[in-house]
Amino acid sequence: MRRGTRHTEPGMCRKLVSLTVFFFSLQVVSFAYAGLPEGAAAYSKGEYARAYRELGPLAEQGNAEAQWYLGVMCHDGQGVPQNYAEAAKWFRKAVEQGYAKAQYNLGVMYRRGNGVQQDNEEAVKLYRKAAEQGLIEAQYNLGVMYAEGQGVKQDFVQAHMWFDLVAASGDSTARKNKEIISAKMTPSQIAEAQRLAKEWKPKGKD
Repeated sequence: MRRGTRHTEPGMCRKLVSLTVFFFSLQVVSFAYAGLPEGAAAYSKGEYARAYRELGPLAEQGNAEAQWYLGVMCHDGQGVPQNYAEAAKWFRKAVEQGYAKAQYNLGVMYRRGNGVQQDNEEAVKLYRKAAEQGLIEAQYNLGVMYAEGQGVKQDFVQAHMWFDLVAASGDSTARKNKEIISAKMTPSQIAEAQRLAKEWKPKGKD
């Protein structure tokens, strides 16, 4: 599974682009626990077995970032046998601490039914939690779910708003999706979506 790219389904050039399915990696924000920088560095070098040894104890101690790393490695079979159920377990532990990237990854697993029972409504809930913290990938996927009415009532205003936020970062796919659904909306609906996007702020920030 490649990272940092969006995958589209064949024949969807005039439809909404399919959901993002890549998993995050190599994005370390802080090193609050001893061993976390070593584990992250090992992961970035592809030394997965070492990374797992470094990060495993931290994950067991409750470090959300280490738990997320273990979830990624279990999901992709990096340093350990691929195990979706184990990946979901670690992501869920990080989700309980409000870790946005784990919320997103677990949402993808619920959307696809990997290691968990397929559940679009649960995917939407998880995407929303991460999207509200400003995670662009979650915002994009939440826009798709609203646009297609998957796991949530179809709502073009909400879909447009989330795509608008992602498009502002320079994402051409979100911009294209926004244009597609704009053709199905009234001028007042578009204006409302634009207002919501303009006024939106990450959760917890004034």
